[in-house]
Amino acid sequence: MPELPEVESLCRILARSAVGRTVVTAIVKEARLRRAVAPDFATAIAGRTIEAIGRRAKYLMIELSGGHLMMVHLGMSGSLTHRREDFGSEAFNPRHDHVEFTFDDGSRLVYNDPRRFGLLKLIALADVEAIVELKDLGPEPFADAFNAEYLWRLSRGRSAAIKNLLMDQRVVAGVGNIYASEILFRARIRPSRRAGRVTRAELGRIATITPEVLREAIGSRGTTFRSYRDSRGQPGRFASKLRVYDREGQPCLECARPIRAVVIGQRSSFYCPHCQK
Repeated sequence: MPELPEVESLCRILARSAVGRTVVTAIVKEARLRRAVAPDFATAIAGRTIEAIGRRAKYLMIELSGGHLMMVHLGMSGSLTHRREDFGSEAFNPRHDHVEFTFDDGSRLVYNDPRRFGLLKLIALADVEAIVELKDLGPEPFADAFNAEYLWRLSRGRSAAIKNLLMDQRVVAGVGNIYASEILFRARIRPSRRAGRVTRAELGRIATITPEVLREAIGSRGTTFRSYRDSRGQPGRFASKLRVYDREGQPCLECARPIRAVVIGQRSSFYCPHCQK
């Protein structure tokens, strides 16, 4: 699933290529996504100009003329690509091109999603505060509010694994399975530890390392294992820098002992039994 670095990378690239473009036509070829695309979605977007592109957690926020916002979530396997004549579409099965926007310069913005777990939603800007998907989100990991004291306060008395706490979008917005594993390895904390037993000093390491890992991943345009592509159709490069995620049985890059995997919260978690306590 695309996480914060993938969505932020997408946001930055589209901000350069799509802001200022006007949607001439919009076509919904398949409305049955995680939540069905509204019947009037295409007609409501046609004629609007993209004025700004931002991100909140794992959501892409596309501001449109007329006081509206298109919110996009890529789900498990989605991509949003800006396609010009020289775009290489070999990695994308056209059967999964579910929503397509044609711009005034002839280029197209295409939402492709093999598993159809994504979300496209048009909202009035005045109603953003009431959006159900956003109202319970925690602070962004780059915000001053995400700090050791905040994590200490939320973690006390919690029996849930620290990795589950870090992946809880109500605690911190945008961190998912890949980056939670990497953050905890660098913080030298075993992912299965009860959150309530993690010390203040260890939580301080998490608060410091979390934005560092995410910024590094953004600089590499995120992580691609199978389907993720950025808006130019290119894979992310951060997979080569992963230290534990998806490396079960391989030697730890610090101590050479084998990386182990364990299921936490129904998700595979990777750690070094020697380096992480």
